[in-house]
Amino acid sequence: MDAREQYTPGPASGAQVQKGGDKWTLILVRELRHAPEKVWQALTDPAQLREWAPFVVDGSLGTVGSVNLTWVANPTPLATKVTRADAPRLLEYGDMRWQLERQLSGDPIGRIVGAEAMKFAGWQRLIAEYAEQFGVEPP
Repeated sequence: MDAREQYTPGPASGAQVQKGGDKWTLILVRELRHAPEKVWQALTDPAQLREWAPFVVDGSLGTVGSVNLTWVANPTPLATKVTRADAPRLLEYGDMRWQLERQLSGDPIGRIVGAEAMKFAGWQRLIAEYAEQFGVEPP
């Protein structure tokens, strides 16, 4: 049995929502077992992003500038601007911000997106836990 078959999502924790004016921000905090430099590569290298992210890019996210980002469920590329790329600590593009603050190891399990995610044990539990945390009905 490989790592992907054994994967179960962890508990719904480390999440908060902040409102600033008309803008809502979802903040997820995760403790990873990799060094920031390794995580930086996973966040910026197109080949590594293809293994886990729900999108692909036509260039590195590790430098300020424009890239085309294509979501798995939508074949139309979106022009996206990397506005900050301070390796290996801070990455901002589009509406996303990744901030690496501490030592972050594990085995990659590959991309899990869309309907495929619902096949994994624990996802319904995770959805229910987040719904409860944010005071909303689960979808």
